Amino acid sequence: MRLSLFFSLIFIPLFAQVNYPKDYFSPPMKIPMQLSGNFGELRPNHFHAGFDFKTLQKEGIEVYAVADGYVSRIKISTFGNGKTIYITHDNGYTSVYGHLQRAAGEIADLVKKTHYEEQSFEIERYLKPGELVVKKGQVIGLSGNTGASEGPHLHFEFRDNITEHIINPMLFGFDKFLKDSKNPVIFNIYAYPLDNASIVNQSKRPLLLNLSLQKDGTYLADKVVASGKIGFGINTFDYDDVSFNKNGVYKVQSFYNGNPNFGYQFDTYSFDEMRYVNALIDYSMYKKTQQRVQKLFMKAPYGLSIIKTNASNGVVNVVPNLTAQYRIEVADFFGNTTIVTIPIVNGILPAIIEKEPTSKYFVKAKNESNFSKDNISVFFPANTFYEDFNLNFDVRNDTLYLHDDSVPAHANFTLEIEDRKFSEAQREKLFIASIGSKKLGYNTTFRKGNVFTTNVKTLGKYALVVDAVPPKISISKPIEGLWLTDKKSIQFTISDELSGIKSYNGYLNGKWILFEYDNKTKKITHNFSDGIVAEGANELKIIVADNLGNSTIFETRFFRSQKQ
Repeated sequence: MRLSLFFSLIFIPLFAQVNYPKDYFSPPMKIPMQLSGNFGELRPNHFHAGFDFKTLQKEGIEVYAVADGYVSRIKISTFGNGKTIYITHDNGYTSVYGHLQRAAGEIADLVKKTHYEEQSFEIERYLKPGELVVKKGQVIGLSGNTGASEGPHLHFEFRDNITEHIINPMLFGFDKFLKDSKNPVIFNIYAYPLDNASIVNQSKRPLLLNLSLQKDGTYLADKVVASGKIGFGINTFDYDDVSFNKNGVYKVQSFYNGNPNFGYQFDTYSFDEMRYVNALIDYSMYKKTQQRVQKLFMKAPYGLSIIKTNASNGVVNVVPNLTAQYRIEVADFFGNTTIVTIPIVNGILPAIIEKEPTSKYFVKAKNESNFSKDNISVFFPANTFYEDFNLNFDVRNDTLYLHDDSVPAHANFTLEIEDRKFSEAQREKLFIASIGSKKLGYNTTFRKGNVFTTNVKTLGKYALVVDAVPPKISISKPIEGLWLTDKKSIQFTISDELSGIKSYNGYLNGKWILFEYDNKTKKITHNFSDGIVAEGANELKIIVADNLGNSTIFETRFFRSQKQ
């Protein structure tokens, strides 16, 4: 009893709630609130930083300031959140609105002015208090599908003004705009042997456990017969009452013989912690099956602040004569909870032994490592990886075979390749490429003589590649010599097969013009409403350059009348 009380005193304060204002902020749109993604959801290489609101499967829904404040930052990017507006509020928080189609009113005027001042589509501008004030309920933009969005929606966040930590919008009372009476769904549970001496149900590898529904609505897992150190992992998601999206769960907590063992809940965290999603999940299984199994243990501790654990970091030590009970509780923000009980007994059954691959290259995660062969070397700083592992390292036919992407890297590591076969002219066009199954990936490459270096975060195949091919510029229908009076815009497709587009610029009658770039479609668009187009004849020039300095120039002449 004293031990149970001790653990309760440890865990309860760690998940205590801050008193966030519940009625200060209003919804950012006036359509019914439906989520296509929630806070903390597991995404590739990051946790989701806010809410993704559905926008009736279309763009152009009015987006409103959720409270009084001032526009503190505007960012336009071809990736990430695309066109984004940040509003800082007097109560200590900032609201963020991403993937917008465009800004509205004075904000739109400032955005256009900045584009032309910086002669760039991608811009980032910070504003001071009082410079661009907005009121609660003011239209600040229209919803869109810009940046890395995979469909029309509004990405919305709350951030702390001082720490810049992101905060679950539910904590600000947004739960009252949503309906969720459904318990989280547990798709599967795995038991993990955690060292060479551990066995789970005759297996030395992660083992899927069968679940059976009980009369009280909880689940009972197969009995685990084990010895040594083991852990558990869970694949889970949540539905609400109004959509069919698989959303992330809010809270996971495990108990060992009634005592808190390992847990986390998605209230707030920093952007520096985002990549720890690869430590939380079974990354190798994710790469093989696309299942994100969340591990309820840490073989080696890592710095994800939302995790609260006991002294064993969630690891269960199954010793002789042990009979124990492991319980997992998964909950959404509304308190709907799914519970699984897993019986554990000590037993040594004949194990199915699979020979582990060995390598002469061993990486100790906490130490720096340097490996070389032929003309290629790799340097891993300390704490590049989460756990120690046997590295597959080889160089064949001038290609580096650096393990594979089944082991996640948390930080950058350095590749260095000494060139021994290309001419001096070709070296001007060399870069270190990631070699995928379907295409090459560009990595920013530095050259010193015949030595090339790059910093990357992914294990896999790499080699030096020559890019002497210029980008392509195309238009669906030629406009040479045509009148475009009835057209509101002109659009081109730009692409580069190797190192990728670095810059593009358009000039109309010698003046720089704004072309908006959509990375998903590879199209650039200029709207005549910018007011640069001349009455009558217009000379258009477009220059596109890739990351190795290859460039293409497209020139044409068209006519347009502004007199409608």
